[in-house]
Amino acid sequence: MFTGLVQQVGRLEQIAFQGEAGRLTLSARFDGPLQIGESVAANGACLTLVEQHGETLVFDVLRETFDKTTLRDKSPGSPLNLERALRVGDPLGGHLVSGHVDGTGEIRRIEAAGRDKVLVVAAPALIAEIVPKGSIAIDGISLTVVEVLPNDGTFSVHVIPHTWSQTALASLKAGMRVDLETDLLGKYARSATNSRSAPSAVTWDKLIASGFMDDSRM
Repeated sequence: MFTGLVQQVGRLEQIAFQGEAGRLTLSARFDGPLQIGESVAANGACLTLVEQHGETLVFDVLRETFDKTTLRDKSPGSPLNLERALRVGDPLGGHLVSGHVDGTGEIRRIEAAGRDKVLVVAAPALIAEIVPKGSIAIDGISLTVVEVLPNDGTFSVHVIPHTWSQTALASLKAGMRVDLETDLLGKYARSATNSRSAPSAVTWDKLIASGFMDDSRM
């Protein structure tokens, strides 16, 4: 589990394909030592560290990960947003991010709003799961959705100068793809309301029957 707060911006060194899977090698300098087998989110995709040689980190990548993310688009030298997995007691400064990318979006345009940047992202396949003022992870960065245009299949987020300069967002241009993970809690809420077994409405009788209320006090 992650928070969407980028800890380091690494640099891609190599992607080596091995049949349907591959290996991703990048360089990064973390404050503390990493352990073989620990999880690191790279542009929002949860990967497992399999080798470490100084500042060189190596990860095995499944075909599913390449198919669902933009990692296949990257070339040597590309910046990658990195975050180590949460540990018990760590502050949750962003929002709950699983590291399981739902799909990709395309940067429609980048605009200025005072000192901030506004990203307009096209993601028609995921737009039903995105709500205004909700959370979304773009390339692993926790951001708040400002506006959603379902008919256009787009949404927008504002990025403050610190986030823009301290992450790989500054390398984005219109037409580039980004990794998207929609809000985890929103997914569960949507799944529950769409379930055939979900109650159609909350009533006093249902609350009493489920043990949430005592009918003797009614």
